[in-house]
This record gives sequence, C-alpha cells and structure tokens, in this order.
Amino acid sequence: MKQSLTLILILLVVNSVFSQDYTLDKPKKLNETYTHSYHKAIGVKMYPNAISYKQFTKQNKAFEALGYFTLDGFRATVLYEKYSPIGDIENLSWYVGYGGHLGLWSEEWKNSNPNHKAGIAVGVDGILGIDYKIKNAPLNLSIDWQPSFNIVGSSYFESGWAGIGVRYTF
Repeated sequence: MKQSLTLILILLVVNSVFSQDYTLDKPKKLNETYTHSYHKAIGVKMYPNAISYKQFTKQNKAFEALGYFTLDGFRATVLYEKYSPIGDIENLSWYVGYGGHLGLWSEEWKNSNPNHKAGIAVGVDGILGIDYKIKNAPLNLSIDWQPSFNIVGSSYFESGWAGIGVRYTF
C-alpha cells in the first residue's frame, strides 16, 4: 500500500510539472538549447543495459524508447520527457517524464525472483534525470532514475532502475 501511495504521489508531481507553462527570461536560450543541440540520439543506457532512442518533438519535449534485453527476457519502455535548462550552462538540462513498459520474462527469471510471477509484465514508469550534449561532438550523456510500478503480472514497485546513457546525436 505504501508503495502504491508513493507511485501515486510521483505521478501527481510529474503531471503537475507537465501541465505548467514555463517562461524564461531568455527565450532565445531555450531555442538554442533544444533546437540546436540535437534532435535525435541513439545509444545505450547502462544499468540496466538497454538500447536507447530519443527524439525531440518540440523544443523541450522528447520521446525516449528503451529496449532491455537479458537471457531471462526483455522489457520495452516508452517515456515522454520534458526538459528544462540548468542555469546558464550551455547544453545542460534536467528532465522529468512518465511512460509505460511491457516485459516478457522466462521461467528462469521466476526462479531468480521467487516472489514474482513469470510471463508478461505491464506497468507505468517515471523518470528524473540530467542531460548534457557535449559541445562540438555528436555525443550526449545522461544520468537518471527510473522508478516503475508493475501492474499486470506481479504487482510491485521497482525503485532500483537508474542509468547512465551515452548516445550518438544527429
């Protein structure tokens, strides 16, 4: 019950952030940060190991798709993220977002995790992180925390997903 309340609180905070219209003293800076830094990126996110694809849809909003593959199964996650610059540091921003996941796990995974059911896993995810596009190089670095709540299959809160992302930008 406590985990469910924590997830609900996280989702309410994320929803309130996305419903706000942020205005900055320097709108040109916002355009430079998001329009000219990069539009798309592909690479890896380490822990858990995933393939990551990110695409901006607006100046400060992006979709990110993550594919986690292990010998025990896989998990696909799609996230909607909102970015805001951090101070006057060029190409550095923080982001928050939400999304969902779908996973398929084997019987081997069930043996390693006896409190959970094997099979399909569907749930909701949140994300909070920092993003940096290296100037004059086609590289993007990020570090984030990605809590999730599994709804279908075993119901549980997973707070340990976090990662360091390294992506090629274009």
